Amino acid sequence: MMRRFHVQRDQDVTGLSGTGVVADGVQFPDGTTVVRWRELPQNSDNYQRGVRATTVVFPDARAVEALHGHNGATHLEWLDD
Repeated sequence: MMRRFHVQRDQDVTGLSGTGVVADGVQFPDGTTVVRWRELPQNSDNYQRGVRATTVVFPDARAVEALHGHNGATHLEWLDD
């Protein structure tokens, strides 16, 4: 069964994406996980620097948390059981 999630950033350690829900994702039945980073507001400094929404494929959700979790500053909020 596929599972959807949000990437919730409580603290923006890198200073790129801001806080709150910064990405949407889905984990496929085989564990493959896809994350779509949300577009920044056009008036933000990082948008002006060229930071844009991207889609990234990971082998599993643990890889997402390992790379983007920043020691608990960001976590996955699962929308499906």
